[in-house]
Amino acid sequence: MTALDLLSGDAQTFVTKVWASRVHQHRTDPSRLTALLSLDDVDHLLTSTALRTPAIRVARDGSVLAESAYTRRGATLAGRPLTGLVDARRALELFEQGGTIVLQGLHRYWQPLTDLVAELEAELGHPCQANAYLTPPGSQGFAVHSDGHDVFVFQTHGTKLWEVHGEDGAESVLLEPGLSMYLPTGTPHAARTQDTASLHVTIGINQRTWKGLVQRTLRQVVDAVDDGHLPAGYPDEPDLLTEGLADRLQALADAVRAVDVPAAARAESERFLTERPTRQRGGLKDVLAVRTLSDDSLLRRRPGHPCVLVDDGDRVRVLLGDRQLAVPGWLRPALERVRADPTLRPGDLPLDEQSRLVLCRRLVREGLLEVVG
Repeated sequence: MTALDLLSGDAQTFVTKVWASRVHQHRTDPSRLTALLSLDDVDHLLTSTALRTPAIRVARDGSVLAESAYTRRGATLAGRPLTGLVDARRALELFEQGGTIVLQGLHRYWQPLTDLVAELEAELGHPCQANAYLTPPGSQGFAVHSDGHDVFVFQTHGTKLWEVHGEDGAESVLLEPGLSMYLPTGTPHAARTQDTASLHVTIGINQRTWKGLVQRTLRQVVDAVDDGHLPAGYPDEPDLLTEGLADRLQALADAVRAVDVPAAARAESERFLTERPTRQRGGLKDVLAVRTLSDDSLLRRRPGHPCVLVDDGDRVRVLLGDRQLAVPGWLRPALERVRADPTLRPGDLPLDEQSRLVLCRRLVREGLLEVVG
């Protein structure tokens, strides 16, 4: 099951019929969602780690509280000031008083959500992020509001009653473990807990838009317009601008018509496939294990890591998500095997022993493959 299947039920149907158009709900096995972030996990993060702002904020009755209300004063590390360090006792007091604790950017430091976000990004082609909201019984952290991006929300503890506004008015949705909900950009909503504390996760989808793509495609074209000064006196005689502006707009139009559209589309795809954050859990273990890699070593593709092959003359570029590799073209059949199989052994590759071990060591070091066991 893919990340999008887990959250939407059917990735293909969601992308073709729901994506960015309407509210959508999906019910699944609660354990698959609650395993991503439990109440105990949040307790651990809040009380047993050096959590710092802006990875946390607290809201109550529609207002975000000042950081000073839940951070430590005078904290140091190796004799140097450490700012924004959470005071767990003060944060829990605010929670008991009705405050919602928001854990921000969890995809950066909580591995289950790191993997989920990585897989979702690869499926959608849009950057994603993960926040969690811990709210005490009978409380509401935020008033009715809308987000500037699409979101998936799912409950991992307790229940929360959502008020979701649409074209036909407001609808009440009781979010509970096992139920996920998709809200398109701009959907007004608010949520309140019931008799138990609530923990829910929000996956924000920071859309790449047609406007952004056109702007990126035309950036070089617009940058080619000269930087000459406008003629003196034009505020009083606007006609002084007419001929020069017409000439430049005509040149710009000619340049736009000459844009290599397929190349621009490929560049956008490659940009996404080479600029994602580095995700390499277990990298230290792999660096040590790669020294003794053999034909029988079991290797596995890292979750959410693409492996896109682009022919480039007598070489092949391998797009890995956060970077790209350029390798000799004769390695393509072996790379196709790596791309096709979630798990494999170096001995499975159609190369001589030395070449396949060198390639596998390289792909482990680059983070595409991890050593199993």
